[in-house]
Amino acid sequence: MNTLFAVRAHRSVLAASTLMLALAGTPVWAQSQPAAPMIKAGQVTEDLLVDALAIDVPMSDEAASGATRSIRPSMRPTAAQKPAGPGKASLLISFATGSADLTRETIQVLQTVAKALQSDRLAGFAFRVEGHADPRGGTDYNLKLSQDRAQAVVAYLTGTLGVLPDRLAAVGKGASELVDTRHPDSPENRRVTIVTNR
Repeated sequence: MNTLFAVRAHRSVLAASTLMLALAGTPVWAQSQPAAPMIKAGQVTEDLLVDALAIDVPMSDEAASGATRSIRPSMRPTAAQKPAGPGKASLLISFATGSADLTRETIQVLQTVAKALQSDRLAGFAFRVEGHADPRGGTDYNLKLSQDRAQAVVAYLTGTLGVLPDRLAAVGKGASELVDTRHPDSPENRRVTIVTNR
């Protein structure tokens, strides 16, 4: 019995070691993927974004007991409201290779994004705008390019569309979270992800 247990344990260790060695030889950009589904430009609607970005905020003990000091509406959804989303939306906001310039299509999508961010359901939240790049450039280049893309989106949302600047932060992710690992240079890997800050 002990021998059988030892053999099984040895096999498990070997399998884990083999997996770790296989991952060690895989480029970093091919190992991780974001959990949020990709939303293409033609699919972006205000309701879809609100549902994806809304998160359930835990109530304080005071609010849970009903002892509130203000008449501010609760951010916690009621039973009649839709359930909270994952707090993350990956948008296929397209950028040309090596560019952080917003396209005409991107500007139309950002108008919808601004309406969603300014909706009653998302009014109390701040967001992280994460820029992504495909892995064709070097690590430093991709990190800067992805930061520039995130910053371009934030600048347009705040400077042109009226979203308050203190609600948005731009973060460059480089090529660390590819969606299409089989085709690293695909447009899906040059995207923007919006994440709700808790």
